[in-house]
Amino acid sequence: MLKNRGFYRGINFGGWLSQCDYSEEHLNNFITEPDFAQVAAWGLDHVRIPVDYNILEQENGTPKEDGYAYLDNALTFCRKYGLHMVLDLHKTAGFSFDEGETESGFFDSPALQERFFHLWEEIAQRYGSYPQEIAFELLNEVTDKAFMDNWNRIAGECIRRIRAYAPETLILVGGYDNNSAWAVESLDAPYDANIIYNFHCYEPLKFTHQGATWTEKIDPDETVAFAESGTTQAYFEELFADAIAAAKANGTVLYCGEYGVIDRVSAEDILAWYRMIHEVFEKYGIARSAWCYKEKDFGIISAHLDDVRAELVKNL
Repeated sequence: MLKNRGFYRGINFGGWLSQCDYSEEHLNNFITEPDFAQVAAWGLDHVRIPVDYNILEQENGTPKEDGYAYLDNALTFCRKYGLHMVLDLHKTAGFSFDEGETESGFFDSPALQERFFHLWEEIAQRYGSYPQEIAFELLNEVTDKAFMDNWNRIAGECIRRIRAYAPETLILVGGYDNNSAWAVESLDAPYDANIIYNFHCYEPLKFTHQGATWTEKIDPDETVAFAESGTTQAYFEELFADAIAAAKANGTVLYCGEYGVIDRVSAEDILAWYRMIHEVFEKYGIARSAWCYKEKDFGIISAHLDDVRAELVKNL
């Protein structure tokens, strides 16, 4: 399904319109036309573009036309180079997955939820007439399992409102524990035939995030070689089994919106991990978008990967 629609093998433009300093210099120069051309030259079919709510709206909810201009330009470049794009709302008013953010209250606040609905209605009015080119991802990485009842309700209402303007657009929805594969089965049955179950995979975390200083889940001083990480095809098949079953039971498919390995790992071990997960993605027809194209500690274009990049991109 996603392969036929051009959302099968992609890469994230993380750090461009999200998780950044929001300066005009950054927004204008971090990702430019040659980057779209490079992704297409690698043989990928789409880019996932994380965007924070404050790029697209003022505090009173008024749309920011200069913010939407970045998405308009991205669509122009995607068309020029034969790419599709996933528009991912990476942060909304009242919620962020990032442990360092202060946004809070979204899942219990009708006012913040209404703001979320309004933002997606605005996005849908602008881009809902391009269902063959743009997919929507409602919200990046719900964190706590306790949010899931509210999140299922919020997602359902948001999809209902989006459908007034975008009846055929693919919409990606993920679960708790930062979109973990095991949380897919906690999602409500799809609203319609164009809803896709979404998950992220950085497992085993002790390998993919070794040296990370931004999460309490990792001892930054611990190092783990690929050979010692327990990463095998059987490991990923077991990890994804319940998600695969849930998608099949509910008549939809899976999309892995983020997966990757931190740049503190050797290039050879990074390539080995990508090869392993690629085998499983291909075996089960799981669409995906690697994290990420540039910087953010995971950049595929990092000089660290120069010697293996040609082979690595074959395994995205």
